[in-house]
Amino acid sequence: MSDRAELLESDLLRKAGFRHAFFTRGGGVSEGAYRSLSFSIAAGDTELNVRRNLERAAVQLGVAPARVHFLSQVHGRVAHALNGDEIQAQLIHVEGDALFSRAPGLACGVRSADCVPVLLADRRSGAVAAAHAGWRGAVQGIVSATIAGLRSLAPEPDLIAAIGPHISLAAFEVSEDVARTIVRASLDPEIVDRSRAKPHIDLRRMLRAELLANGLDQADVDDVWGCTVAEPERFFSFRRDGRASGRHLSAIVPRL
Repeated sequence: MSDRAELLESDLLRKAGFRHAFFTRGGGVSEGAYRSLSFSIAAGDTELNVRRNLERAAVQLGVAPARVHFLSQVHGRVAHALNGDEIQAQLIHVEGDALFSRAPGLACGVRSADCVPVLLADRRSGAVAAAHAGWRGAVQGIVSATIAGLRSLAPEPDLIAAIGPHISLAAFEVSEDVARTIVRASLDPEIVDRSRAKPHIDLRRMLRAELLANGLDQADVDDVWGCTVAEPERFFSFRRDGRASGRHLSAIVPRL
């Protein structure tokens, strides 16, 4: 087993000088259903394994393990600012689905296992954000709330974003009621595929439309590809494996 946390990067964020990662499930110490790079005790992994995995992720991000932050995610639209003096063990109990900051030496992170991780950055100020967008959060506008948070730090940002691996259109089958709810909230009406027995939803397309509506151009939005459901060797998936599965970390570090 590798002692290096495996990750995917956005060319767009990297070229703009932002340290970040969409971590896969490889390169950690967890075992069984959580093999191997999982970041959630609540999902069933041990505290020791999660702490050791976090240490490996922190090396890749270039920050101290205690400065990799994430919230208690609730599929809502609340985004929290980090000023740099937060205590990791306390912040994990704060409810919310996005973090944003300009403070040096920390990482804004989200955890996921099918939901969409979105990492954002401001080329001008160096501010960053991480958002967790399941379909409920997407319907409530978590991406717009996160961008509003970034704009509170830097009123005229030059924003870029990367949409990470998540449950793909091919795998995201929903009921008619859920499909109608999502489509009503989407700025792009073409996110639903009704060519199959049940509707399938393209969350990537929905979130891209929301990013564009918030002033980003097509070239400002990067896709980091991967289907969490269809690629069990690379990704955890709640849809595929149920509650006893790991959780990914996606995180980004403010640029000085």
